[in-house]
Amino acid sequence: MRLHVLIALLTSFAFSQGASVAEEEIGKKQDEKVRYDHYAVYKVKYSNAIQRQLLLQLAKRHQSFSLWHDSPAEIHLMVSPHAVQEFKQQLNRANATAEMYIANVQHIIDNETDANTKAAPTFGWTRYHNLAEIEAWLDEILATYPDVTEGFIIGKSYEGRNIRGLKISYNADNPGVFIESNIHAREWITSATATWFINQLLSSKDDLIRELAESHDWYIVPVLNVDGFVYTHEKDRLWRKTRQPSSTSSCIGVDPNRNYDVHWMENGGASDDPCASDYAGPHPFSEPEIKAMSEYLGSIKDKVNVFLAFHSYSQLLLSPYGHTAEEFPDNFDDMMKVAKAYADAVRALPYGTVYDYGSSADKLYTASGSANDWAYQEGIPISYTVEFRDTGRFGFVLPPAFIIPNAEETLIGIRALLDECKKLGYLDLK
Repeated sequence: MRLHVLIALLTSFAFSQGASVAEEEIGKKQDEKVRYDHYAVYKVKYSNAIQRQLLLQLAKRHQSFSLWHDSPAEIHLMVSPHAVQEFKQQLNRANATAEMYIANVQHIIDNETDANTKAAPTFGWTRYHNLAEIEAWLDEILATYPDVTEGFIIGKSYEGRNIRGLKISYNADNPGVFIESNIHAREWITSATATWFINQLLSSKDDLIRELAESHDWYIVPVLNVDGFVYTHEKDRLWRKTRQPSSTSSCIGVDPNRNYDVHWMENGGASDDPCASDYAGPHPFSEPEIKAMSEYLGSIKDKVNVFLAFHSYSQLLLSPYGHTAEEFPDNFDDMMKVAKAYADAVRALPYGTVYDYGSSADKLYTASGSANDWAYQEGIPISYTVEFRDTGRFGFVLPPAFIIPNAEETLIGIRALLDECKKLGYLDLK
């Protein structure tokens, strides 16, 4: 009897030890960062809609393929190493051609990490910063410039984080400019550019920048998708969506730039698959971040003349509409004049960076439920998505060395954009 008890105790101990080891291994795996060793990004050119559909079928295989860019003539597709043969077979079926743009995605992520590590530990624009660092810097800005800055909170994220913004106002009765940044979590260049831009508005001694800063009221949200942004720093550098779980799938998150209540899910402009990168959510404003953003912007829309949504990548200025390429806003011609002013100013800089412009659906693809369409619907007459550098060489993992050049282009572009808006009467107080 005693022997049976002893065996039972030993067995119980062994199982408990095994369970603790298993739990420890699971914990370690959860703590590990997602890696993209030997994942490659291809630029695939096509010439007709049938070819495009054949290629986009691959993007539905979320574990093996990820769509990075989609336009009327080409797509950029990230391919996992075990799916290369399938990719080549589908290329043959579609009779399309492909060029490898990035041979190893993990390599450029590692290079970015190394550059961030070697940069000065103080806040600056030679490296990318996480959310805690950005928020600490915002606190410093508010303390340093109390007379012209005001912090605001548009709401809380799904995971309970505050979504913070900064208002800069030097004079009463200025026209308003609202800048939304980092709605897509992996697009780090957007919040880096937004914070550099804030710093210039407050600290630059340049006469033209002083005029820009002091002639407008600025409402800037450096990181809108705070949960997703934290996740890109801690777990998966290429995460795009929010972090709210789905009630119908094990997949997590919604594309926040398809979640606005404007032509939501129309014309195939978003996906109803919770695992898709452009999943629109179960209903408009399902994401607390987007509901909060819509309510805050809606409460001040009479003070806002221009809305800019910072994104990457493609080097584009995109106006409404996103849900159709068959219709255009009433002031579309003016929008194109304003966009041309931005593009011309950027191209004239020594970098020579080329920006194209047009409506979202015409220049890229059908995208319904987006922020710039919603802002336009709410009565903000000049509303753009600004897609930053580059055109695919680094894609979403733009090296920190490009932060300042990209930000300089943005400042010069916005100044030209607002000058053209003023000529056309769009900066008159509402």
